[in-house]
Amino acid sequence: MSAENIREVVKEKYGQAALRVATGTSNSCCGSKSALSGCAGPITVNLYDANQASLIPQEALLASLGCGNPTALAELNPGETVLDLGSGGGIDVLLSAKRVGSTGKVYGLDMTDEMLALARQNQRKAGIQNVEFLKGEIENIPLPDNSVDVIISNCVINLSADKDRVLREAFRVLKPGGRFAVSDVVVRSVVPSEIRRSVELWVGCVAGALEESEYRRKLAAAGFESIQVEPIRVYQVEDARQFLVDEGIDVDAIAPLVDGKFMSAFVRAKKPDASCCGPSCCGGSTKR
Repeated sequence: MSAENIREVVKEKYGQAALRVATGTSNSCCGSKSALSGCAGPITVNLYDANQASLIPQEALLASLGCGNPTALAELNPGETVLDLGSGGGIDVLLSAKRVGSTGKVYGLDMTDEMLALARQNQRKAGIQNVEFLKGEIENIPLPDNSVDVIISNCVINLSADKDRVLREAFRVLKPGGRFAVSDVVVRSVVPSEIRRSVELWVGCVAGALEESEYRRKLAAAGFESIQVEPIRVYQVEDARQFLVDEGIDVDAIAPLVDGKFMSAFVRAKKPDASCCGPSCCGGSTKR
């Protein structure tokens, strides 16, 4: 599948998910299958506690299709500027806005008109002012260089067909010393391609999740340092048994190849401080 085709599939499925929430035809992000047609309970449920849920409109929670909770794991401080890549219905943007306070600012970037409309509606309901939702692609972030303190994202970078460009763009818009703190699906080791495709459908990924060491290499190549990959949820084949059986896969046969190989992870990294960001130090990473 080409990069353009992947982008269109993602737009269509996320648009459908937003419309289901907006029209009240979705009771949760994940029933037996979600609007993303691959999301199963262990991936997206119980990511936000009751206190967080009480701070935002229910529609923002229902539209969440993430695999983690970057707002709980990222260190956000009053007055900071935050960017959420693939902000969807706005749940992580609105929660982040509470943490950075009135002196801070949070941008949500999404390419899907329906999700942007839902996010802006949720912002109005929440009465939060220090938020701006932008239309665009995470491979081409519509913000200037060195303009944000923290980048968050929730199970979206794995959907991109050009992850190197996403990470270069993230590096570009971060201020020197800025932090990259995202939840994403990560593969722990080699999985046969045909099995990987089926499991990724269940996880809800249209494009391939990165293998952990590859993720680290790509972040380093973009210029990041202090790279950490912390498992949040490790998935077992039993979690996806029914889905895989429906796909015609012999679950017992593939179990040794799949168990513990896919995980939701919190990926952290840092853009070097200004003293280290000359052209020779950052490898020309300011180029787009």
